[in-house]
Amino acid sequence: MIDLHYLITEYLAYCEYRKRLDTKTLKAYRIDLSQYQTFCQNFTDFLSKDTVDPYITYLHKQYKPKTTKRKIASLKAFFHYLEYKELLPENPFARLDIRFREAKLLPKTIPFHSIQAFLTTLYAQKELAESSYQIRCCIRDIAVIELLFATGMRISELCSLKTESIDLKSSNVLIYGKGAKERILQIGNPAVLKALSLYQETFKEEIAVCGYFFVNRLQHKLSDQSVRFMIDRYAKLAGIEQHITPHMFRHSFATLLLEQDVDIRYIQRMLGHSSISTTEIYTHVSNVKQKEILVKKHPRNLMVVGGDG
Repeated sequence: MIDLHYLITEYLAYCEYRKRLDTKTLKAYRIDLSQYQTFCQNFTDFLSKDTVDPYITYLHKQYKPKTTKRKIASLKAFFHYLEYKELLPENPFARLDIRFREAKLLPKTIPFHSIQAFLTTLYAQKELAESSYQIRCCIRDIAVIELLFATGMRISELCSLKTESIDLKSSNVLIYGKGAKERILQIGNPAVLKALSLYQETFKEEIAVCGYFFVNRLQHKLSDQSVRFMIDRYAKLAGIEQHITPHMFRHSFATLLLEQDVDIRYIQRMLGHSSISTTEIYTHVSNVKQKEILVKKHPRNLMVVGGDG
């Protein structure tokens, strides 16, 4: 009899070494498939539709739609691998209806004036710094936030940037995204380039030791959590009450570009979305701006007509 634990182990190795998936994706797959393995203890055939179908029902009962969708996707990818290895007489997902309505949560963005206040505070803190250590920290923090907003990259992508990923002479950044996909973005703003150049020069020794572009005080790779703490700190200093996350800079990047009439296909490519439908959620956010324009700036508001009283 085929051992499920063995197949999962083989599949995760395939994902790591053949597909080159990132550590976060591998961790999610490991958790999701381990959960399926536990569920299968009450079933005789873990490869059959009669096992997968009740498991999907179980997921819907236990989790919110977004989590359920991810866990189903993990399992579906695993079964696709088993089909590829010719270990399945029939893929159960071929006969399962796994479509369901998922509430669309609009991405949370940072208002333009708040981003401006945030960046102003960043640079002000550098001027107020009293020690070389504080100045160095500010130089790094400015480079992190400027690049995050300039490119709309994910926080995991930013922290994983290697030394050779950034070429300031050509203003190019090579980003390794989800699914081991690569994309190149250009830095077009002189202030951002200046901030990155200053950081690179200030931390060149630490960068050489670490191998990653953004480093912490221990000369290790800068962590996602460190950036979150950094953002919280400067948001409080800027007097911004809204809770800001790294991903909100990505959402704001996309939404503000859309409001500048940038074609959504370009935004899709810059964000590294494989499907345009993922990017289209930003059009709903942009509609909020559209409503504001129509309510506050429509020329009809300037007209006084007989029936208006």
